[in-house]
Amino acid sequence: MTKPIRWGILGAAKFAREHMAPAIHAAQGAELAALATSDPARADAFRAFAPAMAVHASYDALLADPSIDAVYIPLPNHLHVEWTLKALAAGKHVLCEKPICLKAAEIAQIIAARDATGLLAAEAYMIVHHPQWQRARDLVQSGAIGNLTHVDGVFTYDNRTDPGNIRNKVETGGGGIYDIGVYTYGSARFVTGAEPVEMAARIRQENGVDVWAQATGIMAGPTGRFTYSAITSMRLHNRQEMTFHGDKGVIRLTAPFNANVFAEAQLELRQGMTMTMERWPGVNQYVLQVQNFGDSIRNGTPYPCPLEFTHGTAAMIDMVFANAEMITL
Repeated sequence: MTKPIRWGILGAAKFAREHMAPAIHAAQGAELAALATSDPARADAFRAFAPAMAVHASYDALLADPSIDAVYIPLPNHLHVEWTLKALAAGKHVLCEKPICLKAAEIAQIIAARDATGLLAAEAYMIVHHPQWQRARDLVQSGAIGNLTHVDGVFTYDNRTDPGNIRNKVETGGGGIYDIGVYTYGSARFVTGAEPVEMAARIRQENGVDVWAQATGIMAGPTGRFTYSAITSMRLHNRQEMTFHGDKGVIRLTAPFNANVFAEAQLELRQGMTMTMERWPGVNQYVLQVQNFGDSIRNGTPYPCPLEFTHGTAAMIDMVFANAEMITL
């Protein structure tokens, strides 16, 4: 039997507790072996399903643990580059929450460290592991909707009542674009293989972070040139949807980003007067992400979301901010 990859988590973040730690525990060939937290009481929820898990009092102590093969980093955005580099230097494979960096130029040093160490480092961009997104990519690139002419996306939620949330703080790399723009921007790139040619944006800020943003532009790639539009907000009712519009059909993804949390993952394909729907009610994209990460480490299987892809989404975010008009609503 293949020895499982032993995972450690840097920090007892809520998202790690509710999603990634259970996914590591459930994934084939993976073991949740350690958690780093300065508050031992916060480890109790993790030990409920991983009772043998070790608890380290600091991130450095976990990185020094020779029994740990890989680390998952759910820290605030401004700490991602620093601790990804430290983990690679400590000989650990790294899966870091998105965005792995706040500027595209920062990824170069992570790629260099990855290549120098021979370790796997990647952003935890879980949606590309979901069959909903792989199906959308196959349909668009095979011409199922004809010539792609427009892509639009929406991802919104409301956290205005939580001013202490790291997403509402500029000093921790907060803002809706860093938090959820990575999905509306990166998913369009994943499905189409296209990159932005020009971008414009309107952004509304509160306390220095974007709480509403509309990005528009033109993208070009293997599927040709098409227009693009996306809305992200941390001040609107929950909504998420992605649409790919061609001259012979339309693909609409429901629950494209939080499958089984926001709603069931579905793909609607409209061609003429016909509509077909595919559903994936039992798929856990976080478990698939962990398993694919492990397969890449063990077998050299190409990882579905390499840092080179992540760099493209970070560059698109840079472009949005560089061409943004600040507005009030």
